Amino acid sequence: MSTTQSERLRGLLEPLVSAKELDLEEIEVSRAGRRRVLRIIVDSDEGVELDACAELSRAISEKLDETDAMGEDEYVLEVSSPGADRPLTEHRHYVRATGRLVKLQLTTEGAAGELVARIIAVDDDGLDLEVPGVKGRRPTSRRVAFDEIAKARVEIEFNRKDKKEEEA
Repeated sequence: MSTTQSERLRGLLEPLVSAKELDLEEIEVSRAGRRRVLRIIVDSDEGVELDACAELSRAISEKLDETDAMGEDEYVLEVSSPGADRPLTEHRHYVRATGRLVKLQLTTEGAAGELVARIIAVDDDGLDLEVPGVKGRRPTSRRVAFDEIAKARVEIEFNRKDKKEEEA
């Protein structure tokens, strides 16, 4: 998708997404056979429910029908949440991942600079982390500045209890 089309779509759709109290994370146009696919990724601090995606999809579809932003060719519209394995790239992504286990690739420790830790707190400068102990050792605390992070992604945990389960 050209930068101009991306900027035009973002300008057209961002007000609709914001009106639903969501963040527009990504706009992607790709080919699927003869059709194009317009994929809109949205998120919020509370997550995104299926009903919110469906409602937003209808609003976006109406708006796109009113304009020529997608041209005359057929396209399929998909509105969804980012998914569990999306990279953490914005400050708000780290805030939303507080309490979650993340895998960080660090710039300060060279190629072997990989760290798996739980985000305890996020501020303007970086992350307070809890690094799990190995072989029965206690977890340790660690501070990582944002400029030390090359890549970050949430690690999926299948055996961790949900906060709601722990409180019950």
